[in-house]
Amino acid sequence: MLQTNDVSLIYRNGEGVTYAVKKANVTVNKGEFLGLVGPSGSGKSSLLYLMSGLKDANEGDVTFEGNSYQAMQNGKLIDLRRKRYGFIFQQHFLINYLSVFENIMVGALEQAAPARKRANELIAELGLEKQSNRLPWQLSIGQRQRVAIARALINEPAIVFADEPTAALDQTTGHQVVDLLAQYRGHGSIVFVTHDPEMLSKADRVIRMRDGEIVSEEKQNGAHSREGEIVSEEKRNGSHAREGVMISNEKRNGNR
Repeated sequence: MLQTNDVSLIYRNGEGVTYAVKKANVTVNKGEFLGLVGPSGSGKSSLLYLMSGLKDANEGDVTFEGNSYQAMQNGKLIDLRRKRYGFIFQQHFLINYLSVFENIMVGALEQAAPARKRANELIAELGLEKQSNRLPWQLSIGQRQRVAIARALINEPAIVFADEPTAALDQTTGHQVVDLLAQYRGHGSIVFVTHDPEMLSKADRVIRMRDGEIVSEEKQNGAHSREGEIVSEEKRNGSHAREGVMISNEKRNGNR
């Protein structure tokens, strides 16, 4: 569905070069929950930005449904993000003078009856019916993040990109947010970035990063194979990895 092929994000400072992401190969399969985890500065958010087209790769390329980002004109990439992707960030970015319902509708492609029906369905599913007409300042932090989730799901995106959506929440509320996103699995894919491995208990696969590189990839116990079977990067590149085994980046890249 979505693949990164040796993508790198490079920052240059004078003669110095820093790799925020270095030669990362990732596949997002249809309907799966993929977790990216690592400490601060590991490159996990930068990799999400490359995967979603929010940043351009300095090296390598990203493809979605066989279409290369590099080959897309900027308008087509913006269209792709708008129509096929959903985004959730650490900050909710709600508009303070709009109600819950109106904030969700901001993300809709059309302000027509089907979108309004979908918004009301999401409000019900996320337990926000009593808050539908409230403004963001009248909501708890957890409720605001639920509104942000509903806004991301309003167009039924192929992939939801979530960048540290639980970082500002307590553990209980954080797990509630993860549970809500996990329910969307199967309708679309989820790419979930976090520094807290506990938040990825529902993920199908977990990729661990450090210093801009992928250091391991693990298929979670009990993960369900779906259409476009969940396959590790190693298998995609022609080698076979055992399920549940942590595979080092050096092995995956042929000890380069």
